[in-house]
Amino acid sequence: MTKFLEETNIIDYSNQEIQKLSIKLSKNCETDTEIAKNCFIYVRDNINHSGDSKDNITTCKASDVLKYKTGWCYAKSHLLASLLRANNIPTGFCYQRLSCSEYKKDIYCLHGLNAIYLKDYGWYKVDPRGNKKGVDAQFNPPVEKLAFELEENEFDLEKIYEEPLEIVTQTLKKYKTYNEMINNLPDIELSKQIL
Repeated sequence: MTKFLEETNIIDYSNQEIQKLSIKLSKNCETDTEIAKNCFIYVRDNINHSGDSKDNITTCKASDVLKYKTGWCYAKSHLLASLLRANNIPTGFCYQRLSCSEYKKDIYCLHGLNAIYLKDYGWYKVDPRGNKKGVDAQFNPPVEKLAFELEENEFDLEKIYEEPLEIVTQTLKKYKTYNEMINNLPDIELSKQIL
Protein backbone atom coordinates (compact mmCIF):
# COMPACT_ATOMS: atom_id res chain seq x y z
CA MET A 1 0.00 0.00 0.00
CA THR A 2 2.90 2.39 0.53
CA LYS A 3 3.07 3.07 -3.23
CA PHE A 4 -0.49 4.40 -3.05
CA LEU A 5 0.53 6.89 -0.37
CA GLU A 6 3.66 8.32 -2.01
CA GLU A 7 4.22 11.94 -2.85
CA THR A 8 5.44 12.70 -6.38
CA ASN A 9 6.07 15.81 -8.48
CA ILE A 10 2.44 15.63 -9.62
CA ILE A 11 0.84 14.40 -6.40
CA ASP A 12 2.62 17.15 -4.44
CA TYR A 13 0.73 16.97 -1.16
CA SER A 14 3.35 18.70 0.98
CA ASN A 15 2.29 21.90 -0.81
CA GLN A 16 1.09 24.32 1.88
CA GLU A 17 -2.36 24.94 0.36
CA ILE A 18 -3.01 21.21 -0.11
CA GLN A 19 -1.93 20.57 3.48
CA LYS A 20 -4.27 23.28 4.78
CA LEU A 21 -7.21 21.99 2.76
CA SER A 22 -6.57 18.34 3.64
CA ILE A 23 -6.62 19.21 7.35
CA LYS A 24 -9.79 21.29 6.94
CA LEU A 25 -11.59 18.50 5.05
CA SER A 26 -10.69 15.91 7.69
CA LYS A 27 -11.77 18.04 10.66
CA ASN A 28 -14.36 16.35 12.89
CA CYS A 29 -14.22 13.16 10.79
CA GLU A 30 -14.08 9.87 12.64
CA THR A 31 -13.39 7.48 9.75
CA ASP A 32 -11.39 7.33 6.55
CA THR A 33 -14.71 7.03 4.68
CA GLU A 34 -15.90 10.40 6.04
CA ILE A 35 -12.61 12.06 5.10
CA ALA A 36 -12.69 10.50 1.62
CA LYS A 37 -16.25 11.69 1.05
CA ASN A 38 -15.38 15.28 2.04
CA CYS A 39 -12.34 15.30 -0.25
CA PHE A 40 -14.29 13.78 -3.14
CA ILE A 41 -17.16 16.28 -2.85
CA TYR A 42 -14.73 19.19 -2.60
CA VAL A 43 -12.90 18.26 -5.81
CA ARG A 44 -16.07 17.26 -7.68
CA ASP A 45 -17.96 20.44 -6.81
CA ASN A 46 -15.34 23.19 -6.29
CA ILE A 47 -12.87 22.58 -9.11
CA ASN A 48 -14.03 23.32 -12.67
CA HIS A 49 -13.83 20.56 -15.24
CA SER A 50 -11.74 22.35 -17.90
CA GLY A 51 -13.67 20.70 -20.73
CA ASP A 52 -17.05 21.78 -19.36
CA SER A 53 -15.98 25.34 -18.55
CA LYS A 54 -13.70 25.64 -21.63
CA ASP A 55 -10.93 27.10 -19.48
CA ASN A 56 -7.86 28.05 -21.47
CA ILE A 57 -5.45 26.68 -18.92
CA THR A 58 -4.35 23.08 -18.57
CA THR A 59 -3.28 21.96 -15.11
CA CYS A 60 -1.48 18.76 -14.17
CA LYS A 61 0.15 19.05 -10.72
CA ALA A 62 -2.28 18.75 -7.82
CA SER A 63 -1.17 22.10 -6.38
CA ASP A 64 -1.85 23.85 -9.71
CA VAL A 65 -5.31 22.29 -9.94
CA LEU A 66 -6.08 23.74 -6.51
CA LYS A 67 -4.46 27.09 -7.29
CA TYR A 68 -6.30 27.67 -10.58
CA LYS A 69 -9.49 25.81 -9.51
CA THR A 70 -9.68 23.97 -12.83
CA GLY A 71 -8.56 20.71 -14.37
CA TRP A 72 -9.47 18.06 -16.90
CA CYS A 73 -10.72 14.81 -15.32
CA TYR A 74 -7.15 13.54 -15.04
CA ALA A 75 -5.91 16.62 -13.20
CA LYS A 76 -8.90 16.56 -10.85
CA SER A 77 -8.00 12.95 -10.01
CA HIS A 78 -4.45 14.16 -9.21
CA LEU A 79 -5.80 16.69 -6.71
CA LEU A 80 -8.15 14.18 -5.10
CA ALA A 81 -5.30 11.67 -4.72
CA SER A 82 -3.15 14.38 -3.19
CA LEU A 83 -5.77 15.37 -0.60
CA LEU A 84 -6.41 11.74 0.32
CA ARG A 85 -2.75 10.72 0.49
CA ALA A 86 -2.10 13.77 2.68
CA ASN A 87 -4.67 12.19 5.03
CA ASN A 88 -2.87 8.83 4.84
CA ILE A 89 -5.61 7.21 2.73
CA PRO A 90 -4.22 5.01 -0.09
CA THR A 91 -5.38 6.32 -3.45
CA GLY A 92 -4.73 5.13 -6.99
CA PHE A 93 -5.60 6.12 -10.52
CA CYS A 94 -8.05 4.39 -12.85
CA TYR A 95 -8.92 4.95 -16.47
CA GLN A 96 -11.73 4.24 -18.86
CA ARG A 97 -11.64 4.49 -22.63
CA LEU A 98 -14.72 6.45 -23.64
CA SER A 99 -16.22 8.16 -26.65
CA CYS A 100 -15.19 11.81 -26.57
CA SER A 101 -17.59 12.96 -29.27
CA GLU A 102 -18.77 15.87 -27.12
CA TYR A 103 -15.42 17.51 -27.93
CA LYS A 104 -14.71 16.12 -31.39
CA LYS A 105 -16.72 13.81 -33.63
CA ASP A 106 -15.92 10.09 -33.69
CA ILE A 107 -12.98 10.05 -31.29
CA TYR A 108 -12.20 8.04 -28.19
CA CYS A 109 -9.99 9.06 -25.31
CA LEU A 110 -8.97 8.06 -21.83
CA HIS A 111 -11.03 9.30 -18.89
CA GLY A 112 -9.35 9.58 -15.50
CA LEU A 113 -10.77 8.73 -12.10
CA ASN A 114 -9.63 7.35 -8.72
CA ALA A 115 -9.72 4.22 -6.59
CA ILE A 116 -9.61 4.80 -2.83
CA TYR A 117 -8.72 2.10 -0.33
CA LEU A 118 -11.28 2.35 2.48
CA LYS A 119 -10.79 0.21 5.60
CA ASP A 120 -14.42 -0.94 5.67
CA TYR A 121 -14.86 -1.54 1.93
CA GLY A 122 -11.52 -2.17 0.22
CA TRP A 123 -10.89 -0.50 -3.14
CA TYR A 124 -13.70 1.87 -4.10
CA LYS A 125 -13.82 3.80 -7.39
CA VAL A 126 -14.94 7.42 -7.52
CA ASP A 127 -15.12 9.95 -10.33
CA PRO A 128 -14.42 13.57 -9.32
CA ARG A 129 -14.80 15.05 -12.85
CA GLY A 130 -17.81 17.17 -11.82
CA ASN A 131 -21.51 16.68 -12.39
CA LYS A 132 -23.65 18.27 -15.08
CA LYS A 133 -26.76 17.32 -17.02
CA GLY A 134 -26.51 13.58 -17.67
CA VAL A 135 -23.53 13.15 -15.30
CA ASP A 136 -24.19 12.26 -11.68
CA ALA A 137 -21.13 10.80 -9.91
CA GLN A 138 -21.69 10.07 -6.21
CA PHE A 139 -19.88 8.77 -3.12
CA ASN A 140 -21.94 6.05 -1.45
CA PRO A 141 -19.79 2.98 -0.64
CA PRO A 142 -19.95 0.15 -1.32
CA VAL A 143 -22.09 1.23 -4.31
CA GLU A 144 -20.02 2.82 -7.09
CA LYS A 145 -21.74 5.61 -9.02
CA LEU A 146 -19.31 6.90 -11.63
CA ALA A 147 -19.84 9.72 -14.10
CA PHE A 148 -20.40 7.51 -17.15
CA GLU A 149 -21.93 4.12 -17.84
CA LEU A 150 -19.91 2.20 -20.39
CA GLU A 151 -21.44 1.98 -23.85
CA GLU A 152 -20.48 0.13 -27.02
CA ASN A 153 -16.71 0.13 -27.72
CA GLU A 154 -15.97 1.64 -24.28
CA PHE A 155 -14.13 -0.18 -21.52
CA ASP A 156 -12.40 0.04 -18.14
CA LEU A 157 -8.67 -0.40 -17.85
CA GLU A 158 -8.72 -2.99 -15.09
CA LYS A 159 -5.55 -1.98 -13.25
CA ILE A 160 -5.36 0.47 -10.35
CA TYR A 161 -2.23 2.54 -11.04
CA GLU A 162 0.04 3.94 -8.33
CA GLU A 163 0.90 6.94 -10.49
CA PRO A 164 -0.91 8.72 -13.31
CA LEU A 165 -0.23 7.25 -16.75
CA GLU A 166 2.66 8.88 -18.57
CA ILE A 167 0.58 9.50 -21.70
CA VAL A 168 -1.82 11.52 -19.54
CA THR A 169 0.80 13.62 -17.77
CA GLN A 170 2.70 14.25 -21.02
CA THR A 171 -0.50 15.48 -22.68
CA LEU A 172 -1.37 17.79 -19.79
CA LYS A 173 2.11 19.28 -19.76
CA LYS A 174 2.34 19.72 -23.54
CA TYR A 175 -1.05 21.20 -24.48
CA LYS A 176 -2.09 24.40 -22.76
CA THR A 177 -5.37 25.66 -24.26
CA TYR A 178 -8.85 24.17 -24.48
CA ASN A 179 -8.57 23.77 -28.28
CA GLU A 180 -5.15 22.13 -28.07
CA MET A 181 -6.48 19.66 -25.53
CA ILE A 182 -9.62 18.65 -27.42
CA ASN A 183 -7.47 17.96 -30.47
CA ASN A 184 -4.96 15.89 -28.50
CA LEU A 185 -6.87 14.08 -25.75
CA PRO A 186 -4.81 11.14 -24.47
CA ASP A 187 -5.75 7.73 -25.85
CA ILE A 188 -4.31 4.24 -26.07
CA GLU A 189 -4.05 1.81 -28.90
CA LEU A 190 -6.64 -0.90 -28.50
CA SER A 191 -4.03 -3.55 -29.15
CA LYS A 192 -1.94 -2.39 -26.20
CA GLN A 193 -4.67 -2.07 -23.56
CA ILE A 194 -1.97 -0.47 -21.39
CA LEU A 195 0.43 -2.75 -19.55
